[in-house]
Amino acid sequence: MTGIVRLFDLRSVRRGFMLRALGVAVLVFGLGIPCWATPEQKDKALHIYFIDVEGGQATLFVTPAGQSLLIDTGWPGNDGRDADRIVLAAKKAGISKIDYVLITHFHDDHVGGVPQLAARFPVGTFIDHGDNRETTDAVTEKGWQAYNAVLATGKYQRISAKPGDVLPVKGMRATIISSDSSLINKALPGAGQENPYCKNAEQFPADKTENLRSLGTYINFGKLRILDLGDLTHDKETQLMCPTNKVGKIDIYIVSHHGWAQSSSPVFVYGIAPRVAIMDNGAKKGGTPSVLDIIKKSPGLEDLWQLHYSEEGGTSHNVAAEFIANPDGPDSANGLELTARGDGSFDVFNVRTQKSKHYPAH
Repeated sequence: MTGIVRLFDLRSVRRGFMLRALGVAVLVFGLGIPCWATPEQKDKALHIYFIDVEGGQATLFVTPAGQSLLIDTGWPGNDGRDADRIVLAAKKAGISKIDYVLITHFHDDHVGGVPQLAARFPVGTFIDHGDNRETTDAVTEKGWQAYNAVLATGKYQRISAKPGDVLPVKGMRATIISSDSSLINKALPGAGQENPYCKNAEQFPADKTENLRSLGTYINFGKLRILDLGDLTHDKETQLMCPTNKVGKIDIYIVSHHGWAQSSSPVFVYGIAPRVAIMDNGAKKGGTPSVLDIIKKSPGLEDLWQLHYSEEGGTSHNVAAEFIANPDGPDSANGLELTARGDGSFDVFNVRTQKSKHYPAH
């Protein structure tokens, strides 16, 4: 009620007008009609939409400045299913254009939806790590060529980003920390401490796919720190963490590689010590039991949220149903939404349950 009362200047409106306004407000609440935040209130927040693309990735950021960044575009095919879900989220966010589309790497579940999205919704600039390096894999090369064909139309700008680059997205600070197998060589501000988990860290062989070339992004919004590394693999995680932690502590960790075992090693997850982890898994893709265990044991973790119940994880490893957007298999299309504030507080909203959980500022 206070949000509505604040719309009126108590010193200048007549008592009768005020009573009528309050009467309308009471009626609205009584009918159960949602009372949306005013534009002024909404503009102070960063809104993040975790779109269900059935085990791929598509995460939409909309800043207080009204600019948007989409990280990855889901799968190709399926009659444009993933592109349609992205467009629906964009319209819900109140935007008429996606300013930047960042492609973490050229695997089908990340770049595949580009042609269908470009045909359905205005896009400004594409961001990537450079050319595809996994040229011997036919599916990956096909996705790369389809992406290239969209760029070749000349309708879009392209940025090939390198570690240390700050993306030109207004309203938040997005820093590239990994790209094309290269990493930042200096610690981020506030990081650089010795990582105690390096002492017994497992050593991993170098990945030979597009995964280790993932474009990883560290996002600052006021006091809030968000990390999305695409499908960056164990070998590169260790280089970011040892002997010193170049990333520091994280508030929101977008779980790498959909929760598969090639990523999210203990030395990395325990080093970044996220408050909340959000996993873009599918019912039959991602959510490996060992990774779920690592995340749950991470120091300081308050909650893990999942886009899907992981069939591989089973009842002993999945989180409680209230933290899962799609507990009953694929194609429900429920997402998760996060509203972040500059003081470091945020809320996670489950579209399926229509309930939110608040995380106060630390």
